[in-house]
Amino acid sequence: MAQEAAVEVQERIGLDAAGEAFPGYAPGFEGVQSGRKAQTRRRPILKVAAPVAVLVLVAAAASLYHFYAGWESTDDAQIDGYVNPISSRVGGYVTHVYVDDNQYVKAGTLLVQIDPKDYRVALDSAKATLANDEATDAATQVNIPVTAISTSSQITSAQAQVDHARAGVSASKKQLTAAQATLVEAEANDAKAQDDVSRFKKLVDKQEIAEQQFTQAVDTAKAASAVVDAARASVQIAQDQVTQAQAKLSQAQAMLESAGTGPSQVRIQKSRAQASAALVAKSRAAVEQARLNLDYTRIVAPVDGVVAKRSAQVGEYVTPGQQLLAIIPLDNIWVTANFKETQLKSMRPGQPVGIYVDAFDRDYTGHVESIAGGTGDIFSLLPPENATGNYVKVVQRIPIRIRFDKGQDAGHQLRPGMSVEPKVKVD
Repeated sequence: MAQEAAVEVQERIGLDAAGEAFPGYAPGFEGVQSGRKAQTRRRPILKVAAPVAVLVLVAAAASLYHFYAGWESTDDAQIDGYVNPISSRVGGYVTHVYVDDNQYVKAGTLLVQIDPKDYRVALDSAKATLANDEATDAATQVNIPVTAISTSSQITSAQAQVDHARAGVSASKKQLTAAQATLVEAEANDAKAQDDVSRFKKLVDKQEIAEQQFTQAVDTAKAASAVVDAARASVQIAQDQVTQAQAKLSQAQAMLESAGTGPSQVRIQKSRAQASAALVAKSRAAVEQARLNLDYTRIVAPVDGVVAKRSAQVGEYVTPGQQLLAIIPLDNIWVTANFKETQLKSMRPGQPVGIYVDAFDRDYTGHVESIAGGTGDIFSLLPPENATGNYVKVVQRIPIRIRFDKGQDAGHQLRPGMSVEPKVKVD
């Protein structure tokens, strides 16, 4: 029984009793077949399988071509980001440096402290100057209404004095006129009295009148002469009064003219007030500048990011504008891919992008954000001038900005300068 079973097994695997293969044995067929019969069976299968295999290969090649033809890729790409230089806005000695290279900081973090003592003194001095200027301005502002009221009162008073002086001149002139009339009357009476004396003297000499009558005439003549002297004195007094009244009028007019400059004085006071107000504004600006300078001694981080290129040292004297360190904001990074100009035919902003990062062997997703306005050569230090020398056509590259899609937490892991390989889906 065992020998029969062994012979059966040998026959199934294509061996004869001596252990040699039967002629025409083909692997994959069960049992023992003759060579001619096996070949006759394989020919129809090959005739059917060959065209099917060719079709499968053609379909696979077409699919692969269609898949890869819809993507544009380049290895001339890297991660980019902004580098924010941190500079000093005031000069002074550095007293503290609170950060070091590669340290992550939040916006508002104190980075460097400059000695603030001098700037505190400057702020106190500016405040004192402001207080003095504000006091001067307050006094100047008060003088405006005082000057205006005083000027109005002076004008009114001067005008009244002018009117009073004019009335005095008129009255004194009338008194002079009356005194002159009295003098004329007195002189006429005196002349008559003198004539009477001369006439009575002749009559007395002839004894045609009594001696007493002549004596009365003489007394009357003397009285008339005295009246003339008194009238002349009155005229002189009246003239002096007219002169005094005219002098008072001139003085009153001068005072009125002086009071008339009051509006100009008011304008001058207003100008002084404006000047003092401007001085106060200037002092306030100086105080604000001193306060800003004091604040500038505290140099803080303007954005979140990683510290780099720290050069500030404790004890170092820094000048305004001197760069102390830099901050790289990792939350705002992108890919700059330099595609050949022949790859941009179908590339548009918004197209999806697969981004492979060499450093982490990881794929990210993104999208085309923008296409540069010119090739890299255009923005180089020495742009090419194709109109000179021999021209050789070279395929140019244009920078494409690719933005990472949100939600991948790429910023805190990736760093500007890392090499990437982007693939843009262009169809």
